[in-house]
Amino acid sequence: MSYFYQAVNQLIHQIQQAPPQASRCIQVLDFPPHFSLLDWLAAQPVFPKFYWQDRDDREEVVALGACLTFSDPAPAYQVISADQRIWGGRSFDGGTAKNPHCQEAFFFLPQIELIREGAAWCLCANLTQARDLTIQTLQQLRQEIPALAPMATEVVSVAHAPQHGQWCQLVAQALSAMTAQQFDKVVLARQSTFELTQSIQAAQLLKESRRHNDQSFHFLLAIDQRHSFIGSTPERLYQRHGEALFTEALAGTIGRGENARQDQALSDWLIQDEKNVTENQYVVDDIVDRLTPLARSVRVGAATQLVKLRRVQHLQRLIEAELNSAINGVQLLGALQPTAAVAGLPRQAAKRFIERYEPFPRGWYAGSIGYISHQRAEFCVAIRSALVTDKQVKLFAGAGIVSGSVAEHEWLELDRKMSTLLSLITEMSPEEVVS
Repeated sequence: MSYFYQAVNQLIHQIQQAPPQASRCIQVLDFPPHFSLLDWLAAQPVFPKFYWQDRDDREEVVALGACLTFSDPAPAYQVISADQRIWGGRSFDGGTAKNPHCQEAFFFLPQIELIREGAAWCLCANLTQARDLTIQTLQQLRQEIPALAPMATEVVSVAHAPQHGQWCQLVAQALSAMTAQQFDKVVLARQSTFELTQSIQAAQLLKESRRHNDQSFHFLLAIDQRHSFIGSTPERLYQRHGEALFTEALAGTIGRGENARQDQALSDWLIQDEKNVTENQYVVDDIVDRLTPLARSVRVGAATQLVKLRRVQHLQRLIEAELNSAINGVQLLGALQPTAAVAGLPRQAAKRFIERYEPFPRGWYAGSIGYISHQRAEFCVAIRSALVTDKQVKLFAGAGIVSGSVAEHEWLELDRKMSTLLSLITEMSPEEVVS
């Protein structure tokens, strides 16, 4: 038996010996497991499944099985202990008339968590009155962990919603609405459905993405065996430590150059381009407005930074706040989601336009994924994301439309953003795939 599965048995023994009031058992691992966390997650038969790696790669977590589930995270504060976290997310439009079959939110207190913090590892079990169920889950963990094979599939066809002509009409409608002063900015999105020759596992795609896309949060949420929502997103919604809050405005995009000189020229253009700078400032102003009632102070970083990713680069402004006492993670979700970077400004007017005219429901795309606890919380914005179901992958991307936006330029921006994940399946662009 491997060292890791000796630790599983030791954790089971801990649970059996734990006093009635115990809410959590932790088995520290002296050595790293002999497998990658995504390989381990893919091999396990337990649902829900959740994978999380923060943007700085300080923490990596797999959460399996549910002690408790929450369609609204607020009541969780009454039942979780100080060292427990609930994992999950809030969708963009779930539970609305446009998307009634998608959940508004899904969070769960996992039965089992395998956690890496820096170089330290631990295996944890959350305890409820049904301890036998947690022990059963630990006992059914599969010990044979094959490495996920590289993806071996090809794209057969792609269908866009909206199609190119519809996109141009939609952007024109949005610009007309801005002229009529209905809103200042709206983020319009595209869903591209790729049919594949062979099925792929969501964990395969995410493992490959994690290898290629750094400076990103990586996540996987599988509520059941059929659907998995994954993403490799550069954008933090917020991070909370006690009363300290860290967030950012990530908006304004250009591609990467083919060499260092071209890349620098694109960076110089982006940081000086009025349209992109204005788009980023809209997001800054919206976040500050949303945080001001909840905080003793809000500070915006003086410098606009560049975030350089594999396929694109973005403008970023860092924002910090000292929160009022008793402000929790759920209140912050309500205040900050969705930001102007994924919806628009003013938020409600932009959301109404999206709901009425965007030709697909977003679901988890542009929602938020992460965790909540009493003392800390962190969420990423669920962009650069995909819904994986057997031989089909739905990819999502959005573009901020402001006065001066050109529909064709924004369509190409969607392709660049979508290439974060699509390029791991095929080097063809969406327009090169035969429909």
